[in-house]
Amino acid sequence: MRTKSTQNIVNFESVKPINPIAPYLGGKRLLAKTIVPIIEKIPHNIYAEPFMGMGGVFFRRTQKPKSEAINDINSEIVNMFRMVERFPDYLADMLKFKICSRAEFKRMLATPPLLLTELERAVRFLYLQKTAFGGKVRSQAFGVNVREARFNSERIIPQIHALHKRLTGVYVECLPYQDFIIRYDRPDTLFYLDPPYWNCENDYGKGIFGKADFDELAKLLKGLKGRFIMSINDVPEIRRIFKSFYIKEVQTTYTTGTQPGKKAAELLVSNVNFNTL
Repeated sequence: MRTKSTQNIVNFESVKPINPIAPYLGGKRLLAKTIVPIIEKIPHNIYAEPFMGMGGVFFRRTQKPKSEAINDINSEIVNMFRMVERFPDYLADMLKFKICSRAEFKRMLATPPLLLTELERAVRFLYLQKTAFGGKVRSQAFGVNVREARFNSERIIPQIHALHKRLTGVYVECLPYQDFIIRYDRPDTLFYLDPPYWNCENDYGKGIFGKADFDELAKLLKGLKGRFIMSINDVPEIRRIFKSFYIKEVQTTYTTGTQPGKKAAELLVSNVNFNTL
């Protein structure tokens, strides 16, 4: 495969890495240590993530290009980022008197988000993600950590302001991944993709991403003008679908709550030859 070239490369700007504001199923806390150095070796003017989630890789980068764009089909995630970007002080005020309470968790879980204002929706989303067991998005249950409360207003308020600062100038989209990729694809774009994993497609909602999407994604990436890196679980079906790209095996650990971590094999897939970096 011929490595694609980029033109008119600008200098990266150093940024302070921050942790995602809330836990999220499939977060990249450990794997980011492998992925971020690879990303920062690839020249690009535009950095884009079609499957943002809580930004387990995005926020742990130490350098950024001139333009950044993030996207998620989950409108509650996108609304939360928009409220952090636009109204951080109001959001902090609405959260500062919250306590870590099972009753409050159940009340918020039972409240339909569409009945709330955009700020109230952001409060609901953050509270549920902070207090839900395992960072789950669906079938959420209240989680208890005996070492420290999952929700602590004294910690979340500085997180909101750090996140607000980091999101300055970032394009925030809520599009199907296909539309987002097509819209931001340029010769000097670098995409980082973290789609649902094989056999985990329904963990983020039914009908959002299915097995047929892996073939569609592979076809879309073959025609890409820019470059990409994708993280995905190591199963035979994924190796077959993405066999025309460069594949790198990596090791990580899956953790849930306070349980001991489980070693797991994953893949990095790219149209960039890892051996040249």
